Amino acid sequence: MAARLKVLLITPDFPPEKGGIQILMGRLVEFSPGLDVRVLTLGQEGAEEYDRAAGFEVRRVGGPRSERRLATLGLNARAIAEARGFRPDVILSGHVITSLGVVALRRLLRVPLVVYVHADELRMRGGVATPAVRHADAIVAVSRYTRDLVVERGADPERVHVIPPGVDLPAPPRPRPPGPPVLLTVASLLFRYKGHDVMTRAMPLIRARVPEARWVVTGDGPFREVLENAVDAYGLGEAIDVRGRVSDAERDELLETSTAFCMPSRIPADGFGGEGFGIAYMEAAAHGMPTIGGNVAGALDAVVDGVTGLLVDPTDHLALAAAATELLADPERAAEMGAAGRAHAERHAWPLIAGRLEELLREVADKD
Repeated sequence: MAARLKVLLITPDFPPEKGGIQILMGRLVEFSPGLDVRVLTLGQEGAEEYDRAAGFEVRRVGGPRSERRLATLGLNARAIAEARGFRPDVILSGHVITSLGVVALRRLLRVPLVVYVHADELRMRGGVATPAVRHADAIVAVSRYTRDLVVERGADPERVHVIPPGVDLPAPPRPRPPGPPVLLTVASLLFRYKGHDVMTRAMPLIRARVPEARWVVTGDGPFREVLENAVDAYGLGEAIDVRGRVSDAERDELLETSTAFCMPSRIPADGFGGEGFGIAYMEAAAHGMPTIGGNVAGALDAVVDGVTGLLVDPTDHLALAAAATELLADPERAAEMGAAGRAHAERHAWPLIAGRLEELLREVADKD
């Protein structure tokens, strides 16, 4: 049996905080028994309870009320002391925002560096992302789209490895209950590119073909008021249910009972970023639900067009309405796509994805 590889994971995003990157980092550690991982991350609400229950060591910088920018600077500063004490075989950076610290560590301690890249941070944090991807011994891109963005930033293509996020597999899905067809969107309302605006314009067309169709939206953020105003303007109050944040149990119930998942994410107006992968599509697929997404960015990996769901021009509400109507009007095809989606999700189960990362980390460590 191979010796446990010592890995120092440095990431601002980690459980118990909610979010896609947080889940990704947490699950990778949880499902990597072959790794001896020390996590260096930020302090947050509920961290003490989480850390006590974790089967690995977590060190935190700052507290729940710390200003994030200052806490992140502290994270970079603390990294050198942690690495000297822990003496890792590999340093894993969960987000390019830690670039200043991890690149310095690589040079100072001659420890190989692996950097995770998701997508949108390359647009928002380009200044620190570029040195990270150019100096890393390996880069993990969460999709083919992200890989292309990283190469554009100057990364050596030979050092870029596509490893998608994993998914928690629920129990095998039950048959969908009878009742009005429901389209579901699970996404934050932090960014316009998620496509809520296009979905709102598509709903009158969908209702013209399927009068009983409803759209349920979960998630919160600054654009919630904009969405609710648009719903009122279109006179769709009875057809659209904007629920805001919901519990995990309520979200899972919606994933089990809704007809199709819709999130027509697009690339932002500046032409860069967007969905790195789109784990929400895979979570819906794990519950046996067909998915509709934009035919751009990470959705191209998360949704198999015509097999697990449908990909459309995310700026075209007519195309979106046609795709949604197609699934709502043909329950048999929707069920077939849902079953194919479940199989697709099973190939992305966390133990398999964590195994791929461990293999890469060992490969990088052996080359050093």
